[in-house]
Amino acid sequence: METFFQRFVGEEKGAVTVDWVVLVAGVLSLCAAVFGAVQTGTMDLTDGTSEYLEEFEPFTG
Repeated sequence: METFFQRFVGEEKGAVTVDWVVLVAGVLSLCAAVFGAVQTGTMDLTDGTSEYLEEFEPFTG
């Protein structure tokens, strides 16, 4: 059992995997935050454009 534990502690492949999992989770969280900000800005712009077009009076010529 001691040799298994020593081999487990000395192995570095698992540590690299954990690093990648944490890195990917951070990147995905950042992407979700950016998507939320862009979505909010887009909705505000759409609402503003809608209000402008409702109040717009075209030239009757």
